[in-house]
Amino acid sequence: MLSHKARYRVIYGDTDRMGYVYNSNYLRWFEIGRAELFRFLGLTYMEIETKGIFMPLSEVFCKFTTPVKYDDLILIDTTLDTTIRAGMKFDYRILSEDRHITHAKGYTKHACVDDNGRVVRPPEFLKEVIRKFDE
Repeated sequence: MLSHKARYRVIYGDTDRMGYVYNSNYLRWFEIGRAELFRFLGLTYMEIETKGIFMPLSEVFCKFTTPVKYDDLILIDTTLDTTIRAGMKFDYRILSEDRHITHAKGYTKHACVDDNGRVVRPPEFLKEVIRKFDE
């Protein structure tokens, strides 16, 4: 299982008037988790895109369980589902720093498209990097 945990401290701008994190920020945290997982693999989104591959979002799900508040330190636990053949799927858990509380969990699915906007299978360079770390 290929996964990575990124730490994040909730800033005031993430919260609503009641002091709780506004719901759309969880999707931002999913993006942070994805980007940091790729960095962990030795790639950045920029490097993937310079090779002519883009990964637009095709589906998203998030289940909120316990609110997150200003100044909380969270872990964004991101796991790549390596069983998906077409595109990519990432699973997420937003955890308290001590990992005792799951604040939210969800997933995102991404198509792989070339620089002409055509849907393609994940390219070999990406599959190779994933295989190396998944073993």
